[in-house]
Amino acid sequence: MFAERTGYIIWVSDLKAARNLEKYGTVHYISRRMHYVVMYVNADRAEEAMKNVRRLAFVKRIERSYRNEIKTEYSKDIPDKTRFYSI
Repeated sequence: MFAERTGYIIWVSDLKAARNLEKYGTVHYISRRMHYVVMYVNADRAEEAMKNVRRLAFVKRIERSYRNEIKTEYSKDIPDKTRFYSI
């Protein structure tokens, strides 16, 4: 249904030039104050796209997002203690 996506945080020195990152994937957010771009790329061509992005002059550093690897399903193993604190 949906293609597997990989998120990247790209630290940039020039925000105006950072808009050119649309060629490599989907730009989700651009932080004007902290100078970074959150970007999603299809997982099957992520390494190739990041290799090309690293070559750009305005890119300082690239970090991979681990959001899809974080456990989001929680279990309630411990009992609820809120009923003990009610008045």
